Amino acid sequence: MDVLSDAVTAMRTGRPHSGLRYKYGPWGTRFQATDGAGFHVVLRGSAWLLPAQGEPVALGPGDVVFLAHGRGHALASGLEAPLEDFGLDAEGRWPDPPPPPPDAPEPDTLMLCGAYLLDRSRAHPLLTELPEVVHLPARVGVHGSLRAAVELLGQELTECRPGSDTVVASLLDTLLLYILRAWWEREAHDTAHRGGWAAALTDPAVSAALHALHADPGRPWTVEELGARGGLSRAAFARRFTTLVGRPPLAYLTWWRMTTAGRLLRGEEGLPLRQVARRTGYTSEFAFAKAFKREYGVAPGQYRKQPGRHRSRAPQGRLAGPADA
Repeated sequence: MDVLSDAVTAMRTGRPHSGLRYKYGPWGTRFQATDGAGFHVVLRGSAWLLPAQGEPVALGPGDVVFLAHGRGHALASGLEAPLEDFGLDAEGRWPDPPPPPPDAPEPDTLMLCGAYLLDRSRAHPLLTELPEVVHLPARVGVHGSLRAAVELLGQELTECRPGSDTVVASLLDTLLLYILRAWWEREAHDTAHRGGWAAALTDPAVSAALHALHADPGRPWTVEELGARGGLSRAAFARRFTTLVGRPPLAYLTWWRMTTAGRLLRGEEGLPLRQVARRTGYTSEFAFAKAFKREYGVAPGQYRKQPGRHRSRAPQGRLAGPADA
């Protein structure tokens, strides 16, 4: 996988959830903080996003907002609209609102909302450096792939055709990557942006090294070899990589190996320890177990058995999040 796909895969767990929301007259909904991340797309009308921190954001048709950190927020028809808390049902889930009757008038606002469940115990810095609110305003000729994914998702949710469950889940995965790609591409073109992952992903030398590390984390990489991928000397490459990524090349490699190991141990494949060790660059189970315990504080076998952690991509029921408002 590439770096962005790997970063999302490392944190994603459970099944994403989405739905269309029909709003009439003055309305306002307040959402509690969750472990997930959510998005809202205005398909018709307008709305205000009221984040937990920062100024209100006016949203118009086609605008996309992504809230990566799961903090509480609100959506409303206006700044003065009263807010209604959206709570859990008797089963501890967020209830689906009833669909409008067939003879209902056109809604004042139509929104597509969705949510993703994330395991933040090994959050990739590529995602943790995102701002409180990622706002992608609708612009003609910009983010065409993102707009196409939104349109397809809205169509699937409206028509409910055979296979929609699988199609919607796949489109939600695609939409998340399109949102993140659009954000980092915009950041990379911001002349005021001097560092961070937006710059790392577009820097020829650093991005080449990251792609190599993620493509084959089990390989015994050296700093010289990684620098050669981008045409830089060992020292020059190490300085640039550390500045943009936030840690030295081999330190990042070790962190990513351990993150990958944790995901493999919790994955549905049930890989034996020797295979996990081999995939993450360790020639012996003993060396791997020692490194893993140093990183996680528990032995690999104990980690695999620990309750309360999400298995990678395993269905965990519905996510409590903004899709259900």
